[in-house]
Amino acid sequence: MKKTYNGCWPTMITPFTEDNRVDFKAVKALVDWYIERGCDGIFAVCQSSEMFFLTEQEKNDIAKAVVEASDSRVKVIASGHTSDDHQQQIQQLGTMAQTGVDAVVLVANRMAKQQEGETVFNANAEDIFSQLPNVTFGLYECPYPYLRLLTDDFLTSCAKRGKLVFLKDVSCSLEIEKRRVELVKGTDLALFNANTATLLDSLIAGYHGYNGVMANFHIDIYKWMYEHFKDQPELAREVSDFLTITGITEARSYPVNAKYHYDRTGVNMNLVTRSKKVDLLNENGRHEIESLIRLESAMRKHLGLKA
Repeated sequence: MKKTYNGCWPTMITPFTEDNRVDFKAVKALVDWYIERGCDGIFAVCQSSEMFFLTEQEKNDIAKAVVEASDSRVKVIASGHTSDDHQQQIQQLGTMAQTGVDAVVLVANRMAKQQEGETVFNANAEDIFSQLPNVTFGLYECPYPYLRLLTDDFLTSCAKRGKLVFLKDVSCSLEIEKRRVELVKGTDLALFNANTATLLDSLIAGYHGYNGVMANFHIDIYKWMYEHFKDQPELAREVSDFLTITGITEARSYPVNAKYHYDRTGVNMNLVTRSKKVDLLNENGRHEIESLIRLESAMRKHLGLKA
């Protein structure tokens, strides 16, 4: 069965102006940057977008801007599903669906409180599905403010009933990933891995793509591995090792360092974020990004990619 959701998708960051407004000029430039480097879709208004720090208006305006900038060249999905209140969540999801995105992404940890169990989670999910019957949904196991992984029963039920088209898997467990491949086999639910260390092996097992933070640094290298892991397995493993080690960058003041990387590689952007202080990217952190840029250049040359 052909999947309409596959390939390499960035978790889009939100550029801000110096006075802390959304920089829509940079949003458009960033969409073009992703597409020119081979992305297959864009996950906007997600955790990388600092969705918990955006107003409702900003969330919807960003989603609309990304849809407009993409101009149907790639699929666009978005979340913004951040409220603690269930009915308010339904309002957020319904409003986001009206922005023109291809799918609206549920956030697993919003659908039940941390101390609440599977019964509450399932009931809330079914209520969302019933109140928004015409909305196409994805689901994201967002690790903030806490990580809630889907149960096998819930995933299987949603896949077989066609309730979800997209899952951003944050399990970081190859055992879980292999099991999920079997659970959704023959359905339209596409499995995307957010974890670089297990990505190659999850693709070999049957995952449909990558959707993670490091696509903000070198999505074209991820795309090469996605396209060639079957016909060039040894080189794909080498690329996987490169991506896994450079992925440690995520722990170093992200998304501030991603904005520095963008500004050094073709998208004019300052370092303002709402979730992190700019000065977290100190002089040493900037040197690390400069080293990463040189390593990326060498890997692109090795793979025959455009510099």
